[in-house]
Amino acid sequence: MLLGAIADDFTGATDLASMLVRNGMRTVQRIGVPPAGEPVPDADAVVVALKSRTAPAAQAVAESLAALAWLRAAGVRQVFFKYCSTFDSTEQGNIGPVADALLDALDAGFALACPAFPANARSVFQGHLFVGATLLNESGMEHHPLTPMTDANLVRVLSRQTDGTVGLVPYAIVEQGAGAIRRTMTGLKEQGRRYAIIDAVDDRHLVAIGEAAAGHALITGGSGVAMGLPENFRRAGLLPQRSDPGALPMVEGPAAVLAGSCSRATLGQVAFAREHLPSLALDPLANPDAAALAAQALDWAADKLGSTPIVIAASAPPDAVAALQQRLGREAAGALVEQALAQIAAGLVARGVRRLIVAGGETAGAVVQRLGVRSLRIGAEIDPGVPWTCTEGVGGEGGGVSLLLALKSGNFGARDFFLKAFEVLE
Repeated sequence: MLLGAIADDFTGATDLASMLVRNGMRTVQRIGVPPAGEPVPDADAVVVALKSRTAPAAQAVAESLAALAWLRAAGVRQVFFKYCSTFDSTEQGNIGPVADALLDALDAGFALACPAFPANARSVFQGHLFVGATLLNESGMEHHPLTPMTDANLVRVLSRQTDGTVGLVPYAIVEQGAGAIRRTMTGLKEQGRRYAIIDAVDDRHLVAIGEAAAGHALITGGSGVAMGLPENFRRAGLLPQRSDPGALPMVEGPAAVLAGSCSRATLGQVAFAREHLPSLALDPLANPDAAALAAQALDWAADKLGSTPIVIAASAPPDAVAALQQRLGREAAGALVEQALAQIAAGLVARGVRRLIVAGGETAGAVVQRLGVRSLRIGAEIDPGVPWTCTEGVGGEGGGVSLLLALKSGNFGARDFFLKAFEVLE
């Protein structure tokens, strides 16, 4: 294993794994911390997917350190801490506390931080995170039900989460390439900075940042900054050229979409799919019972499973989300939707569904846990950051079957993503 990654949610882990496959690394995504002694997968990179983004900081730190211990026992050469390209976190963390703990465990004093992913309209300029041409705090992320982002200045945001100090590698330096970036990071480290936010507005910048970080024990960021890492290993003679690092087996069977994200992107995708596919909108506010919502959905789906994919969505606009949170509380409202969609997923698989898209990081985490998924082989991309994957033996309620899964971050994918994803499999 050359690269070992720790991701703070499931769709983010898939996003990173997809980037590594695209750049020539055979990659396996492990769901949760592998138990001690579990065989190391036959892969160039392993991404350990946690559900720690919205967990209490102490829990997120403990789980991340456990993942690091397994990766180090497997002989990993470099560690990547993956978080969302919208820097999702609260004022208390968890990006800062987890990064601090990983740096300490690796006995490293400095790490870069770069969530930029221009292919999905995420860029960092003068330390500020933009979604397209809009500052993060005006992009809709300020209304996120769990991690509202109200400040686009990442130097300020990260500084509030760590005891260390945070510097900036600005656009003018990044434009000069890997050597200038490397020298600037070295200077910041010598000044006592623990982190450097790095500007990036196109893929050239991400490749240069990756090259500059070739010798770093820890890299933190979104999946975009991993773009340049495989080439570092090739230059060192550790990674051969691979013709098809994302090959997956064929899996036949009915198809379905489960959407729990309330992002603008997913809301648009659900609306588009509704015009083309059988669709059901769940209403947790009218029926705040996970088992009842699941039963309703499975009854609706009973005579619709077949050659045409179906869509079941609990996604809702901000006012509806706010009303549910006011009635149940923020955490309870999120848990209700996750539990309902996880039960629906299990029921659909029991009824023969073998190709499944799940939209939303928290929803994806709940679904794969309910299905007993432990490992995913990463395939080709559908849209930037979202690949098809194949389960490597589903136990539990999945019944020991193979599934094709696409775990989509709420913010990712084109408007026609749900239709396009199944067309790719034809």
